[in-house]
Amino acid sequence: MPDLDADKLRSFLAVMEAGGFTAAARRLGVGKSRISADVATLEARLGTALLRRTTRQVLPTEAGEALARDAAQPLRELQEALDRAACAQRGLTGTLRLTAPADYASAVLAPLLAAFSRRHPGLRLDLVATDAVLDLVGEGFDLAIRMGELRDSNLRQRGLGRFGQVAVASPDLMESRAEVLGPPDLENWPCIALAGLSHALHWNFAPDAGGAVVPVRLSSSHRASTAQVVLQWARAGLGAAVLPDFMVASDLAGGRLRRILPGWHLPQAGIYAVYPAMRHPPAKVAAMIDFLAAAIPGAVVGET
Repeated sequence: MPDLDADKLRSFLAVMEAGGFTAAARRLGVGKSRISADVATLEARLGTALLRRTTRQVLPTEAGEALARDAAQPLRELQEALDRAACAQRGLTGTLRLTAPADYASAVLAPLLAAFSRRHPGLRLDLVATDAVLDLVGEGFDLAIRMGELRDSNLRQRGLGRFGQVAVASPDLMESRAEVLGPPDLENWPCIALAGLSHALHWNFAPDAGGAVVPVRLSSSHRASTAQVVLQWARAGLGAAVLPDFMVASDLAGGRLRRILPGWHLPQAGIYAVYPAMRHPPAKVAAMIDFLAAAIPGAVVGET
């Protein structure tokens, strides 16, 4: 029976999941040469090639596919057991790599992550704040915080809370327009749309006192790829905008923006923790998710 160890098998599976040696090395936090040596040793001990290397990609052989299929779940369960045992003895250790939308990371997550770090001083945090939807497995992330509508995927998710969406405009813009008595009065307003949203120009208002939803279809005057730009343009009076409540709270309090139709509200949206599918998430991931679920306002919306 070949003399194998879990680290070499882990390197091989990382290459399979990440699609290459460089991505696998980044995911595991080791040098590319280490990954290559581990895979070469594994192939030598098994007496068969596991991967086919070309100038553009790395593909599994038939033996490689069979090994990955048979070994992936047992190795994950072994790692989960080791993580639980280690945490029970000395607390959370290692590195937790996570990604989150830039604006939410700055406005909400940063102080929460600082508090989490004080609770677990042996754990290092590596946060990538970006509005891009990154490949968690391929780029070596343990966890992602995502907002709004989630794309279908093979990832696990857990609802952490909800945030409000607020229709706002600058005082100058509001004073230059006719009084808004109801949602239909907004149809001729200039609007700043956030690119990438499937319904950026469709706003569904509901009266706070109860009643039917009133949909409004706006024409975009301006479009931007980040919420931060939309916010700055709204402050400058270029148009009305719908933005998350955590982004506009200080502007509303300081009078730089005003809420449009204060007797009406827009639908809330979800905040989710998303992580690679496994029977049990690593202890560091589970601890972070539990902490955020308790700290983020709004109803928890379940796990899939």
